[in-house]
Order: sequence, then structure tokens, then C-alpha cells
Amino acid sequence: MSVFSAAALFFIVFDPLGNMPLFMCVLKSVDRRLHFKIIARELIMALIILIIFLFAGRHILTLLGISQSSLGIAGGIILFMIAIKMVFSGSDKIFTNMADGIPFLVPLAIPMIAGPSAIATAILLMAKEPERWAEWLLALVLGWLGCGVILIFSGRLGEWIGEKLLKAAERLMGMILTAVAVEMFVVGIRDAFFR
Repeated sequence: MSVFSAAALFFIVFDPLGNMPLFMCVLKSVDRRLHFKIIARELIMALIILIIFLFAGRHILTLLGISQSSLGIAGGIILFMIAIKMVFSGSDKIFTNMADGIPFLVPLAIPMIAGPSAIATAILLMAKEPERWAEWLLALVLGWLGCGVILIFSGRLGEWIGEKLLKAAERLMGMILTAVAVEMFVVGIRDAFFR
């Protein structure tokens, strides 16, 4: 696998277009002037976490006794809760533990950017060819940059699209995210018990 195909793989796994409605949903009660700062902070935290897992992922999971299937199950549960929030807009209580309504680390950095699939991708690339660590790091950063550009401009794209269409897109993405969450959960269960 080349650096560019690995970068494309990371970009697809990050799913910035799919994450746009969630970012806008989570940030809709936050002052618009803070959006850039919050998104940039969450992107940087996600990148740091992914770099840690790129180099130490296998060792961290082994040390904590966490299997990849458990990581998938946990990610599926969290994504399912987020999807419910997107589909049923009256369920704002999911995000009430955020100080001043401002997200920190969860759910934007983890699991939306540095989710189980992105972490697993980083771990698997490094496990297959650890001597190419510099290429995998470059691929990770390139995929992250592409994702970051789209997410940073998500507010302007949302204005351009319009509120009604955005709400419809949010609900549609919520339905898709529900399916992704269930699939992640089912694959985790299957890998844990039927492998």
C-alpha cells in the first residue's frame, strides 16, 4: 500500500462529510466565534491520540487487556447514542454533561475522528509493516488534514446548504450512523464470541 492510498484510507475512515452534521449539531448551542477554536482543538487531540495508537496501540491494548472486539463494541455503543441524538432532536440530554455546552474530547475527537475504525487502521498498518512507520505517519497526517479542512468549514457549508436541508441531512446521517454503530457492535460481538 502506498502512502497516498493509506492517506485516502484514513480520510475515508475519518468520514468528514458524514461527521459534518454531528459537529454542527453538537456546536449549535455554542457561540459561533468559538467554533474554529473548538474544532481545531478536537482535531489536534484526535491526531495526538491516533499517533499514540499508531506507535503504541498494540502494546496499550495488550497492557489494558482490551481486545479489538471490545474497542469496536464500545465505539458502537457511543456512536449509537450519538445517532439517537441526531435522529430525535429532542434528546439533548445526551450532551448535558458538557461544561457550558462545549464539547471536550468526547464525542468530537473521540469517537468521531479518532474512533475505533481509525485506531484499528493505524494499529493494523503498523502491525503489518512497522519499518514503514514514517510513511504511515505521513499518511495519517495527510488524511487528517483533508478531514480537518472539511470540518473547519462545516459551519459555512451548513449556512450555504440551509437549515431545513441541514436538519434533513442530520436525520439521514443519524440513520446511517445508527446502522454503522449497530454494524460496529455486531462485528465486535462476532469477533469476541464466534471467531
